[in-house]
Amino acid sequence: MTHSTKHTAWTLLIAGALATIAFDLFGQGLSPLFGFAKLAPVGLATGTVKSVFGVAPKGIGDVVHILTGMIAYPLGYFLVARPLAAKFTPWLHWSLVSVAYGVGLWVFALYFVAHLIAGNAPFLGFSGITWVALWGHVLFAVVAAAVIERNLPRTVQTTPALA
Repeated sequence: MTHSTKHTAWTLLIAGALATIAFDLFGQGLSPLFGFAKLAPVGLATGTVKSVFGVAPKGIGDVVHILTGMIAYPLGYFLVARPLAAKFTPWLHWSLVSVAYGVGLWVFALYFVAHLIAGNAPFLGFSGITWVALWGHVLFAVVAAAVIERNLPRTVQTTPALA
């Protein structure tokens, strides 16, 4: 693994760790503290594993939640959202791209995972948890993107001058 690859891997892991902490702090701590719904990402992950495999070993929800936040979601921003934005909307600031990515994560988590895989109501019935989850996923994406953009600046693509 080259220095650049190691730097990228560590940056993505740190971005995911910090974003997961922000997501959990907001969704499981601050939101209920201020009278709003409490997120239950571990419960959703456990239910999803049980829906897919028929059984969910103790602790699997924690593992899935942490690995999704530390690895899968930061990779999604780095490998999908960031390159797509660079190609189709290069004028957009990364913060706006990250907000859109966060909304995409919310749709993925609350429609595809919670509904289509785990069998819950679409978007968990548009209850209080739905909106806390929206803000939580946007916060996650902004924190992860901020770390990534600060530590992995985009390289300037230049094209040779036409003769």
